[in-house]
Amino acid sequence: MLLGDDTADTGAAVNRIIHINDPIKNETKKFRHNSISTGKYNMLTFVPKFLFEQFSKYANLFFLFIAVIQQIGDLSPTNKYGTVMPLTIVLLVSAAKEIMEDLKRHQQDAIVNARQVLTLSGNTFILKPWRDVVVGDIVRIENGQYFPADLVLVSSSEPDALCYIETSNLDGETNLKIRQGLSETAAYLTPDHVAALEGVIKSELPNNSLYTFEATLRLHDKEIPLNPDQLLLRGAMLRNTRWVYGITVFTGHETKLMKNATATPIKRTHVDSFVNQHIIYLFFILVAMSFICALGTLGRQVGHCLLMCMRAHGLGYPLLLADGMAWQAWHADSWRQLGNPFEEKILEIPKSEAWGRFPGNVITFTILFNNLIPMSLIVTMEIVKYFLGMLINSDVDLYYDVNDTPATARTSSLVEELGQIDYIFSDKTGTLTCNIMEFKMLSIAGLAYCEVVPDNRKLTTDEHGKTTGWYSFDRLRDHERNSPTSNTIKEFLQLLAVCHTVIPEMSEDDPGKIVFQASSPDEAALVKGAQTLGYLFTTRKPRSVTYVNYGKEYEWEVLQINEFNSTRKRMSALVRSPDGQIKLYIKGADTVILERLAKSGNPYVDQTCVHLEEYANDGLRTLCIAYRDVSEQEYQEWAQVYEKAATTISNRGAELDRAAELIETNLILLGATAIEDKLQDEVPDTIHTLATAGIKIWVLTGDRQETAINIGYSCKLITEEMSMIVCNETTHYATKEFLEQKLAAVKGGLNTDGAGGGVSSFWGGLRYLDGVPYVRHLLKEKPNKIKKSVDTDLEPLALVIDGKSLGYALEDDIKYTFLELATLCKAVICCRVSPLQKALVVKLVRKNVDGAVTLAIGDGANDVSMIQAAHVGIGISGQEGLQAARAADFAIAQFRFLRKLLLVHGGWAYSRMAKVVLYSFYKNITLYLIQLWFTFDNGFSGQTLFETWTQSSYNIVFAFFQPMAIGVFDQYLSARMLDRYPQLYRLGQTNEFYNSYTFWSWIINSFFHSLVMYYGMAGVYDEGGMMPDGRVANNWAFGEMIYTTDLITISIKAALIVDSWVNFTFFGVLGSIALWFALFPIYAVVGPMVHVGTELEGVNRPMFASAPFWFGIIIVPVMCNMRDFIWKYSKRLIKPRSYHIVQEINKYNIPDHRPRMEWFRKAIQKVRVVQRQKRNRGFAFSQGETGQAQLIRIYDTTRRKPRG
Repeated sequence: MLLGDDTADTGAAVNRIIHINDPIKNETKKFRHNSISTGKYNMLTFVPKFLFEQFSKYANLFFLFIAVIQQIGDLSPTNKYGTVMPLTIVLLVSAAKEIMEDLKRHQQDAIVNARQVLTLSGNTFILKPWRDVVVGDIVRIENGQYFPADLVLVSSSEPDALCYIETSNLDGETNLKIRQGLSETAAYLTPDHVAALEGVIKSELPNNSLYTFEATLRLHDKEIPLNPDQLLLRGAMLRNTRWVYGITVFTGHETKLMKNATATPIKRTHVDSFVNQHIIYLFFILVAMSFICALGTLGRQVGHCLLMCMRAHGLGYPLLLADGMAWQAWHADSWRQLGNPFEEKILEIPKSEAWGRFPGNVITFTILFNNLIPMSLIVTMEIVKYFLGMLINSDVDLYYDVNDTPATARTSSLVEELGQIDYIFSDKTGTLTCNIMEFKMLSIAGLAYCEVVPDNRKLTTDEHGKTTGWYSFDRLRDHERNSPTSNTIKEFLQLLAVCHTVIPEMSEDDPGKIVFQASSPDEAALVKGAQTLGYLFTTRKPRSVTYVNYGKEYEWEVLQINEFNSTRKRMSALVRSPDGQIKLYIKGADTVILERLAKSGNPYVDQTCVHLEEYANDGLRTLCIAYRDVSEQEYQEWAQVYEKAATTISNRGAELDRAAELIETNLILLGATAIEDKLQDEVPDTIHTLATAGIKIWVLTGDRQETAINIGYSCKLITEEMSMIVCNETTHYATKEFLEQKLAAVKGGLNTDGAGGGVSSFWGGLRYLDGVPYVRHLLKEKPNKIKKSVDTDLEPLALVIDGKSLGYALEDDIKYTFLELATLCKAVICCRVSPLQKALVVKLVRKNVDGAVTLAIGDGANDVSMIQAAHVGIGISGQEGLQAARAADFAIAQFRFLRKLLLVHGGWAYSRMAKVVLYSFYKNITLYLIQLWFTFDNGFSGQTLFETWTQSSYNIVFAFFQPMAIGVFDQYLSARMLDRYPQLYRLGQTNEFYNSYTFWSWIINSFFHSLVMYYGMAGVYDEGGMMPDGRVANNWAFGEMIYTTDLITISIKAALIVDSWVNFTFFGVLGSIALWFALFPIYAVVGPMVHVGTELEGVNRPMFASAPFWFGIIIVPVMCNMRDFIWKYSKRLIKPRSYHIVQEINKYNIPDHRPRMEWFRKAIQKVRVVQRQKRNRGFAFSQGETGQAQLIRIYDTTRRKPRG
């Protein structure tokens, strides 16, 4: 082929061949369509995925087993459809819920796929839905539109095929980026021109790398390389450019954005996992009960033969084990009853069949006792979760009135997980910040100026006549016109207007307004600040820039620009003023500017440093501003050095840095600037509160390291007492060595014995043998999990790692070292990370930190993978795109709402669900264990004590409202108390309310209550009451009496565990009892008349007219719950828990006398704060490192733009 074969020798494709304007040839390649789907299910996968999810719940799996064995012959003592029908209803309700939630995702996908884009057809552009765009199509994108696929830029409305794009949905950065088409295609400006375009693109195969692109364009027998500067990614938006033409290269799920996405996962909460585990325990209890009863049946069937055999051997009545220990001594009458040949003589069941019937009897009793595992629990949990989701949706405190956005629980199944979060993974841009840069303050010639002067900074004059404080911008203009510092002020503002790479453009909506396009939001803010102070930047030409001051234009020649990078931490411009003087203007971090100042002639250094510290304390991003005059001769000599460095083939960047270093010396400090990267409301307070609650917060951002660190300080994620570990290694080995050294140093100050360090020494030793093939295989095995909570006395640490180092740190032989170090830090910031890396970090913590519950929050498409990988995903709604909110489990409008969502709604939901689960287990086990005790009295016959429909109504009518009242309305503490004492959140993190200990406590209590109820009522009832026809009241009357006692007992138990009472609580607890007394007498009369519940005919009178009945339902429930009341009282009195104390503080409005240590701590740490500020001040100059200054310098704003 012309460009070489697109397949390797193995037949596998190695690159992609795209024919421009030749759809017939492209169709033969069978490229993927452009439709996307973010839904959890589709028509083919719904049934298997849904059934897998549902039957991963052991309760559903158990009832499926019961439903199957109920169909076997005569083994079932109940109706063969008695389990199938309820289970089917449960599954249908769950399926309807899943379908409704997934339909919303598909509807949103359909909206995206139906967006219109102009696509070339012949020599005209026609509108076509995104889903119909195919590889090879030429599309026209207009200002403000998203790119429908990955495109190669052909031409644009800007000179030299330049265009501006915003990639906040991809990498979190809101500053505009410049893309430039090839000069060979820049002239294709009309539909006729692009229709005549012929050529072939050979590109790399679809992949997930956002920052790389390798391809070539064959055009007129010339092969031209393509690079990321020509690639327009799906998810990005065209900004401040009228139109562009692009060739589609990747579509649909093959675009780089979708390659970074992961499939919508099936999420399950930790409470659900505990429920599954405890259902297994109940299953074994059920099997044990069935075996005991089956053995009893076996003893009854073969008892006569066994008795004769024992008598023949002289064993007597006691049955002894081989070791001589008495197993059980039965009364002689019991042995005579057991020896009664009733089944053999009357039922004609041969003794020889008794052992053969044993397995069937086990199954029969399993079916009889199957309600020991409550099917109603799953339904109750789903209903409670649905209502808890509604409470979140309707919370006015989570409503953002600015853009009319309420909080939304998109997946109510995870609501209790909000109360157990251990790690929060947050995006930065759009999540913590507002994407707004504001020029707030500056310091010139040792004087501080501010747009709005705070009250505590206003000018004051002491007794010596010395004036201190900050001036307003209005006073700055006065000082510029007439003051001793006038020349310094003019030099400062000239620098802001000249030393930058901003492009000014006239706004199309407002022709008199200039819009500044910048590769750095800081630069745009500085140029706008200069405009505010009277220096309006208007024109950029390839060799000059122009600004207007007091109506007069000043054109400065741009001789050279030394670009910013993370090593230099500064940028400078060599410019020639209108009067011919050459100047070096420079701005950058204080740490690099101050050390390059001239030793003399700098009177403002000390005062400027004071202002820098004040700005840094306010969380502002600061830059130092300096200059020096350059002679013509010095410039010419330096220009030769620079030219030589610029033409170096190898290591060009380092040579250019050395050249810049030569001239960036002997500087004169003019002052400093302070820019606010505006945080969302209450972000610092929210982060501090969440940290106090024991939640670790990691920031995963696509932004640059300096920017991220500065925001970390601003939002109080990084505090001044923290020591910072910064990892910027460039190789695998260097990253491994750095992390291992830092981990060893950190653990050197930590007693690791029993500290839950994580990775065993065995695995640690093996890492040093990584080169051995078998050892490499062993390293893939999973080491011990790291404990999520380790109480240490370590100095607070913050870990900062960039994207390249993180890529190495996530590899198999390093990732556990990285994770262990990161979990020992109070804060972690990962910079320049791709969407896939965000998801990998979340998965690393989720899988390898024992019991950790993770939450991810973000606002853009680049956060979707992270959101889906976490246990709980939260999207910031109300932002452009809404991709994150659509993929999330919950959506909120502001980061600050996370505070109430977790501390209050999460805390309530966890405690409520814990009580619902434990109470549901308790009420079911209590009732159905009564059946077990009755089995011992009925000769293991399988006879039930309760009438069928009464028993069926237990969970759906009479014992339904108690758990609902607890689950929806109970509050163990008020919202105010939970917010005031965020430490209480750790109750959820440590599974305080629901764990194996509390489970077994409730189960043992169920055994106790059922035993007291059965034998208590049997003792009170004695021989029973009389029926109207003279018969003694039968077991149905006795059964309904015990049923009544059980209902009162569980209602009193519900009253004991309720912490707050509302109207529905009174109805659920007391109303359930009233409902029973109102409905049962009617049913006992009407039912038999319509041949339903005929067993209850005539049972009302002996039951309700019996004094023992009324005495029993008063005394027995009190006896059952007296132990519970005494235990609860003693525990609160003798060994109260933290929330007990806060409950009393809330109840009696006790003043909080906790010591306020803030001022004392500030005084003690003052020296350390100042020292650390001097090392790590608020530097955050976030200009790109892509070499785009050269692109900007060829730009000419005076040229007419093509219309296309």
